[in-house]
Amino acid sequence: MAAPIRLHGYFRSSATWRVRIALALKGLAWESVAHSLLDGEQRDPAYLALNPQGLVPALEIDGLVLTQSMAICEYLDETRPAPPLLPRDAAGRARARALAQAIACDLHPVQNLRVLERIRTLAGSKDAGTAWARETCEQGLDAFAAMVGEGALRFCLGDEPGLADLMLVPQLANARRFGADLRWPRLLEIEANCLALPAFCATAPEVQA
Repeated sequence: MAAPIRLHGYFRSSATWRVRIALALKGLAWESVAHSLLDGEQRDPAYLALNPQGLVPALEIDGLVLTQSMAICEYLDETRPAPPLLPRDAAGRARARALAQAIACDLHPVQNLRVLERIRTLAGSKDAGTAWARETCEQGLDAFAAMVGEGALRFCLGDEPGLADLMLVPQLANARRFGADLRWPRLLEIEANCLALPAFCATAPEVQA
């Protein structure tokens, strides 16, 4: 019998939520292993042995330990190709990756917990971190909305959800948490379409243990 899939994460981590969505879209069952970021549990020696970066998520699957949400999602797509998270054509895949990386590589890292704690320390103000995160979310999602453009598609790049969508929905949740101006009607429409699907709504932070 194959070993169970184990997802190490934190209920409110947007990077962990991305992977929960990907697993759910692929119809995979998994066990959740919680590490409280607020309590610093991601820096426990036992977890660092799995993920030396001390970040979440980490996924135990197929005898491997995978880290970094983008890499995990692409691994799932390559090893469990149905339903696909990426378009079949090279140009479509490039566009999907560009959208995903605009959030996973450029926007999210500069408003995550480690950065906000550093800003609060340097500024000597808790509000400074929140203001930074709010402005960062607004600027990043302004660019993401322009990259998606207008149209009648249900999701970012088509009529089925994909890699760009599972990056977008958790980031919009972050934007709300930081009090951002939700000025992206097209993105909010995509979000609503996503949250109508069990893979998105059943993996949301507020319904996790």
